[in-house]
Amino acid sequence: MTAIKDANIVKIAVEMQDQLPQLIEFNQKQPLASIIQELSNGWGLSEAEQYALQFSEQNNKNYITEKNRNEVKNGSVLRLTHSPLKTVADILQSLNSRTLEDKTESLEKLSILSADNTFALEFINKQGLTLVINLIGGGKYKGIMLAYLLKSFVELMDHGIVSWDILEVPFISTVASYVNNFPVQQDGKVIQASLSILENILVNSTGKYAVVEKEVAFPNLESHLQSSNPIIQQNSLALINAFLSKAQDVTKRKAIADQVCSTQVRSSILSNIIQASSGQVGTEMAHQLYVFQTYYLGLLEPRMRTKMDQQDQDAHDKIKELRRIAFDTEGTSGADSFARKQLGVFAKDYKKLGFKCDINPALDFTETPPGMLALDCMIYFARNQTENYTKVVLENSCRADEHECPFGRTSVELVRLLCDLLHIGESPSEQGHIFYPLFFTHDHPFEEFFSICIVLLNKTWKEMRATIEDFGKVFSVVREQITRALASQPSALDKFRAKLFFLTYSEITNLWQQERTSREEWESHARPIVELKEMITPDILDLIKQQRLGFLVEGTRFTKYSQRGQRIKDKFWYVRLSPSHKVFHYGDCDEKMTPTFEQLPNKLAVIDIKALVTGKECPHMKDARGRKTTHQLAFSLTLDSVEVQSLDFVAPDEQVFDYWTDGINALLGNKMVSKETENDLETLLSMDIKLRLLDAEGIDIPEDPPAVPADPPNYDFCCNIK
Repeated sequence: MTAIKDANIVKIAVEMQDQLPQLIEFNQKQPLASIIQELSNGWGLSEAEQYALQFSEQNNKNYITEKNRNEVKNGSVLRLTHSPLKTVADILQSLNSRTLEDKTESLEKLSILSADNTFALEFINKQGLTLVINLIGGGKYKGIMLAYLLKSFVELMDHGIVSWDILEVPFISTVASYVNNFPVQQDGKVIQASLSILENILVNSTGKYAVVEKEVAFPNLESHLQSSNPIIQQNSLALINAFLSKAQDVTKRKAIADQVCSTQVRSSILSNIIQASSGQVGTEMAHQLYVFQTYYLGLLEPRMRTKMDQQDQDAHDKIKELRRIAFDTEGTSGADSFARKQLGVFAKDYKKLGFKCDINPALDFTETPPGMLALDCMIYFARNQTENYTKVVLENSCRADEHECPFGRTSVELVRLLCDLLHIGESPSEQGHIFYPLFFTHDHPFEEFFSICIVLLNKTWKEMRATIEDFGKVFSVVREQITRALASQPSALDKFRAKLFFLTYSEITNLWQQERTSREEWESHARPIVELKEMITPDILDLIKQQRLGFLVEGTRFTKYSQRGQRIKDKFWYVRLSPSHKVFHYGDCDEKMTPTFEQLPNKLAVIDIKALVTGKECPHMKDARGRKTTHQLAFSLTLDSVEVQSLDFVAPDEQVFDYWTDGINALLGNKMVSKETENDLETLLSMDIKLRLLDAEGIDIPEDPPAVPADPPNYDFCCNIK
């Protein structure tokens, strides 16, 4: 008779340096101290309390505790090593010794073990963090030893055990000197860690902004952007973004932006990061570029939110200059101009320019957005592309029919549209990663972008033969043209212009028609079609379910988040479902790695999942403080386990969120309710019905079935077939 298998017992191997491995049965209900005692007895070790078990995977060296012991699975290979308490004591003793070799070895060990929460807590409790801070602040360590110290400090602080506010000015000054390469050139790993420390001080401390700003020489950040080390580039950009995000007010942000968003910095980013990688940057670098672009374009927000002040003489002069460039020839004398004004011709000229209020054009700029940003873009276009400007204005002002395109009104609306498309005035999203290289190629990217789009708008207006009543229709086409051109990720403004040239009104119409046809050729409410849909819907839903489960089997790389809902930079983990659909495999990975099932050390049985929760109901989102969009992409698996109560995710985008929540709901026997399921169901139903109705091509399907005829008076008849 087969013995009943105990689910609490797993078979594992345990290694120890200079000892033969032991194969044991690891009982999850047995105290760890008891297991360690048995292992110590097997190897003849005394003082078993000085030893602890540790994972031995390449990317997981954590100590095994009562909290994480459930991660030990069948076939795991563990290592018996000195306990955190003993290891901390040995490292602290070594750091206080005089032997350089011992110190270097201990610092290397410290830099590895500091990532483990159990070790970090013990090390901090023994005043180890204070010692590390003093050693860094003392400035006596150089080279690889300093790199180990700084890395250890970053790892220890990342656990959130100690506040970043404990750091004093001398420490910050010392770390900043490494970024400034003063007094000597520093090792790359030292610069890398120092940049990360300064960024964390800005993001996580209060009242340290001015200190970091004073100590960091911004030209050195530009030089680090030119580094051949991608991590140094990434951390430099992250520090620049931290300066911009933590600036207390608009004035301060503008002052900082004048330094960190200068032509030199922008050119360094373009040539050394974007162009050097042909636009194919890593996930974290893409996020940092997106954040920088958001803050860079966000500098336009004050003008976008500013209404036209009737007392603003400079603004009135700009409006007059728009009229003068368009209508005053070089031969027009001052006396003639005065006479024209006396005759009220200026008002006619403003009407030709297409302003809503031709008597007082200033009133066109009182609505926000786009506010004064619209006037800034119009005058930039007139001054820098005078030929195109006069062509656009004169072509429409001289038309005798109702098809003229009003330059003033369309310019104001276009700036509003561009602000909406580029999310100007919005804070960067933690999940955002889409950046446009063309905005890094010019000192006035938004104004140049407007100049290209206003020419496009005028061209589209003519192609549509639009009138003022078609204003909304024209802008829906223009929005589509700009959106599709940006989606191709043009590397320069000229390539963006060339892409728009091919996206004519007729091309957009054809694309819309194709999409509408592929989405659903018709939306019929005829009862036969409705009943057919109801009949085949279960099969379609089963097909969608299989696709979702297949997606889960392929797996997804997720960004790591802390228990407080804060994104952990450059940390990823991978989760995939077993082909049997019974177990989830998961574990840490890097941003380019697609691990196999064997490379994912942790497992979660589907049967152990209690429920799926999403959004703000997730355990790791309950403490999140208004971070943009993150909670909308969050979901958690609540478990029946005592040790681990939930497995928490934040999807990289809405599609991945929908696929994963659908797949998990399918595994749990729940209904799939995502938008992707609705869209896929609609698309697949439409395709299936079209295929089934091919034989009915050209036949009008009645909305209601034909009436059943009345019974004949008698059934005394027959049909003779010859």
